[in-house]
Amino acid sequence: MIDWDLAVSVGSRVVGEGPTVTRSEAADVVAELRAGALRSTPYVRDFTGLVAPDGEERNAPVLVVDRPGWIQANADGFAQVVAPLVDKLQQKKGPPSPLTEAVGSRVTGTELGLMLGFLGSKVLGQFDPFHERAVGADRGETGRLLLVAPNIVQAERELAADPHDFRLWVCLHEETHRVQFTAVPWLTDHLREEMARIVGSLQTDPGQLIAEAAKRIGDVVTGRAEGSLVDLLSSAEQKAVIDRITGVMSLLEGHADVVMDGVGPEVIPSVAQIREKFDRRRKGVGTLDRLLRRLLGLDQKMAQYRDGAAFVRACIDKVGMDGFNAVWAAPGNLPSKDEIHDPDAWVTRVHG
Repeated sequence: MIDWDLAVSVGSRVVGEGPTVTRSEAADVVAELRAGALRSTPYVRDFTGLVAPDGEERNAPVLVVDRPGWIQANADGFAQVVAPLVDKLQQKKGPPSPLTEAVGSRVTGTELGLMLGFLGSKVLGQFDPFHERAVGADRGETGRLLLVAPNIVQAERELAADPHDFRLWVCLHEETHRVQFTAVPWLTDHLREEMARIVGSLQTDPGQLIAEAAKRIGDVVTGRAEGSLVDLLSSAEQKAVIDRITGVMSLLEGHADVVMDGVGPEVIPSVAQIREKFDRRRKGVGTLDRLLRRLLGLDQKMAQYRDGAAFVRACIDKVGMDGFNAVWAAPGNLPSKDEIHDPDAWVTRVHG
């Protein structure tokens, strides 16, 4: 149903190579980002109290990638996520005809490639908790940390930021995500189960789904509806799951932002200036850029950073870091989407 090779090819052509650097500059950036991720681990541990494997025991490798490398990694990830949905559709409708498969897979591959191409020029880093290495290789560990070198260099140039400060600042955020998932072993399975619930309740009539998607895209573009395509195409059951996932993602992103700003003043002299400039950059530039961000839900992603950070800071103010860390004790302690906006409710529910 999806030509994944075509998606990667289209995305790689759309995204471009990024800023111009010499071979020597590129090697220096890669080395500094690798070192920055490793250097960030003790900072994250000391600030948060979360203990993740480190040194020789470190799991989830650090990969410094270019834009096509990020696109390939995410195409691989999407393939794993949608595999159950593809199976569900084929069980209901039967296998597609050769013509339908050939044409349809290229259409969906092209669409996915265009989306990945747009995102591939924006993302600075990403922790992929669902990546699974072969059993027997590196103990069959799960997860990997991706740092997108061209985008980090482009961002630091656009912001006129100190390159060394900015690279470490990004590493602090992304390394926090690695620590979250490796110090809290149940977190990956919890998110995987929630995603499976969404797939299990998805519409399985392709014709109806495409017609509905076309109408909803028109509503978003013309301003007749708010929210991203995910919101507009979700049933009540799916929205309940999405709300839970939104609560978790707001927690994770906000927690990482609090860490990067909390640790920053001690090791990053220009952290205040970087934060001010970076928050302006997150809003996007240009009408088309803002529209695409809206359609893809990136505006909501930005809200996750802001609202999640406010939640984390409020909880730490009330119950301290140890009290806040109760959030990692069990899935039932994770904040709901409503609690993200009402930290007192979470403190009351968890701490009594």
